[in-house]
Amino acid sequence: MTTDAKAVLKRYFDAFNAGDTDGMLAEVSDTVAHHVNEGKIREGKAKFAEFCAHMSRCYREQLTDIVIFGTDDGTRAAAEFVVNGTYLATDPGLPEAKGQNYRLPGGSFMTLKDGKITRVTTYYNLADWLAQVS
Repeated sequence: MTTDAKAVLKRYFDAFNAGDTDGMLAEVSDTVAHHVNEGKIREGKAKFAEFCAHMSRCYREQLTDIVIFGTDDGTRAAAEFVVNGTYLATDPGLPEAKGQNYRLPGGSFMTLKDGKITRVTTYYNLADWLAQVS
């Protein structure tokens, strides 16, 4: 049976917007590879969960204008969106957080196997974000 990759991503992003990290984690494999924009690749669900917890401490984000694309065979999917956020707590190596709001386009690319996300690659313009919060 072919996985509906678009449905998996919809559940993943619905959980993201609800602040439901457990819901996001339910959609990723135990061996997920998380390719972070401007960062190192994190391997495994535990490291992905740590990243999500860190992000929840430092940022409050909602994604709007989400458009999800998926391959017919259910192995690849992508989403384009607008990130609407508030910088809550200073992230080490980045400008001081003072509750700054930001809005920028972003995208995620995913690989799926057996109905679970095995790779998450997210892109956004870091220079644009830095200009908005500095």
